[in-house]
Amino acid sequence: MDKTAAGAALPRPVKLSCHNLWKVFGGHAAQFLAAHGGKATTAELEAAHLVGAVRDVSIAVQEGETFIIMGLSGSGKSTLVRCLSRLIEPTAGELTVDGQDLLKATDAELIDIRRHKMGMVFQHFALLPHLNVLDNVAFPLLIQGVERKAREDRAMQMIELVSLKGRERRFPAELSGGQQQRVGIARSLAVEPEIWFLDEPFSALDPLIRREMQAELIRLQGVLKKTIIFITHDFDEAIRLADRIAIMKDGEIIQIGKPEELVSNPATDYVARFTQDVNRARVLTAGGIMLPASAGAASLRRVKSSAKIESFASDIVEAATPFAVEDGAGDIIGEIAPRAVIDVLTGKSRGAAA
Repeated sequence: MDKTAAGAALPRPVKLSCHNLWKVFGGHAAQFLAAHGGKATTAELEAAHLVGAVRDVSIAVQEGETFIIMGLSGSGKSTLVRCLSRLIEPTAGELTVDGQDLLKATDAELIDIRRHKMGMVFQHFALLPHLNVLDNVAFPLLIQGVERKAREDRAMQMIELVSLKGRERRFPAELSGGQQQRVGIARSLAVEPEIWFLDEPFSALDPLIRREMQAELIRLQGVLKKTIIFITHDFDEAIRLADRIAIMKDGEIIQIGKPEELVSNPATDYVARFTQDVNRARVLTAGGIMLPASAGAASLRRVKSSAKIESFASDIVEAATPFAVEDGAGDIIGEIAPRAVIDVLTGKSRGAAA
């Protein structure tokens, strides 16, 4: 978040947004929605033999944010992301990028936006088997008409960025799954996209490699500060990567919030079930379960309000005394008791201090 001179947090600019977005499959879908005032129930859709893959979705993704869209298979998350990039044409609604109405963009404008503003990484790496790593990464620049030396120089920068230097002359068949995915990431970054779409990019990888790639993405985001829209069905992956998470069900967004908000205050039983097996100590923070500070809080050991419970749980339990909770400026804003931490660790607490 940006800061004012007084230190107050300011929201980042919205990079991509949609409002009342629909994707309905079936004959005369647009006319059907128009006749129903842009709204339709499941029963009405089924009666008309239509499928509402994306239903009345409104989101606003901030610049530099990692925004996770998650849900079970068939929830509509991949269809939504394809609508956001107009790889699939939405049936109704509004869609903007940097304030530009993407649904009114001409084919030429849309091609230019995709080539220069958007990067995409999918579950299947889709590398060109007859091209080596360097040429695979440089391929989007070749399509743009960038001359050879410039595109190869840019491709080498991306290859180094994803830690594949020395493998640029290898072919995809000579690489491991994790290395192939790194090539896919480097290729998508070669065009210097402002918005980065990733559709379950790590789900085909072995667990250890998948975790390594998550760490790699966190590292890259720390360097590049891209606006990322990331699809997953894995809540543990989502909480590790996300600034905010949107949970989908049957084409609808059920709840949007920070990982801690979804765990502490699920909006529905569906969201609660989605989050019930998560390690809460890894998600909840000191600030999320603190109580008001006592008179003697200044003399207590301190912990940052943003610190995850697991990072200081053993210390506070061993000390058997409360910790003071401080904000980013070092001011005490609350207090946390060992009992509250133990309740989180044992599952007795849903995140609210009692």
